[in-house]
Amino acid sequence: MRRSVRVGGLTLVACATLIGCSSQTGSRSEKAESYQLDAAAAEEVGRTVARTATSLIGSPYRYGGAGPRAFDCSGLVFFSYRAAGFGIPRTSQQQFSAAMPVTIEEARPGDLLFFRYGRKVSHVGIYLGERKFVHAPSTGDHVSIASLQETHYSEKFVGAGRLRVSNR
Repeated sequence: MRRSVRVGGLTLVACATLIGCSSQTGSRSEKAESYQLDAAAAEEVGRTVARTATSLIGSPYRYGGAGPRAFDCSGLVFFSYRAAGFGIPRTSQQQFSAAMPVTIEEARPGDLLFFRYGRKVSHVGIYLGERKFVHAPSTGDHVSIASLQETHYSEKFVGAGRLRVSNR
């Protein structure tokens, strides 16, 4: 009898958890099916993403590259989230549209920083903390760390965003 009560209770908890994982749409665009992680799990995912990206410092830039040997900016983000077990959009514009805006003060490791060169968002980096980010800059460069305190980046900075991650 005790065992059936425990199993029944666990079943109710599992069902309630799954119901709470329904998808939500955001203000920037319609998003693919996604779910919210609790705060501690989301922070751990962010740290994992940031660690993965920093482990790739020195990898060459290649337009359209999404790893594991070469990257463009959004390919580095895509690869780093994929390595953490989550599927996200592929291009910087799609990533910008999918991200929930956060202030730079609210940004935490693994969040994304977006930059505009021209009329639309065309560059993205992974926030590390202390206004620093890892990114794949441009042709001829390598994955590296940069700072929002550098004039080049502060002038092009559009905003920070946090992705709601979804299953692969």
